[in-house]
Amino acid sequence: MDLATAAQNGVSVSWRPSVEFPGNLYKGEGIVNGTPEQVWDCVKPLAGTLRAQWDENVNSFEIIESLTDTLLFSRTTTPSAVMKLISPRDFVDLILVRTYEDGTISSNAANVEHPSCPPNPAYVRGFNHPCGCFCEPLPGEPNKTSLVTFFQTDLSGYLPQSVVDSFFPRSMAGFYANLEKAVKKFFG
Repeated sequence: MDLATAAQNGVSVSWRPSVEFPGNLYKGEGIVNGTPEQVWDCVKPLAGTLRAQWDENVNSFEIIESLTDTLLFSRTTTPSAVMKLISPRDFVDLILVRTYEDGTISSNAANVEHPSCPPNPAYVRGFNHPCGCFCEPLPGEPNKTSLVTFFQTDLSGYLPQSVVDSFFPRSMAGFYANLEKAVKKFFG
């Protein structure tokens, strides 16, 4: 198995070839100052939540259809990135949110097609292969959360793989740094 790792400010990002598509599966791990509920409030991928206010890789979340309180279809839009080498994207996913007995909260998603959300010519349609995040309590540290994230995103379009490979690890490390600031801003 081919595996690469990068670390920055206590955040570890590792990756290996995906078995889902011809790209990589990325895993981020880090400790965030804040309770799991506070961290979750900042990362949950739902319309009207805090994430679009601080995550530089998200413009908006839209709930297309809710099947239950924890299972829904969502559309996410992203801005251009890497000096506009990556144009704006949109993603349509089925998202499952779970809360576990130990206090862990997870978001699990995969791309789907939905009749209410056809491709929009203003965006390149990207595809999230099975991905998610886990906000886990740290035993003995009630004000800290272990955040583990998994991404295997096909950005589509005509991007050289080298652009994608350089974007994701740096973007994920930045996500953790910006999340730390957001938790502090919104929850003091």
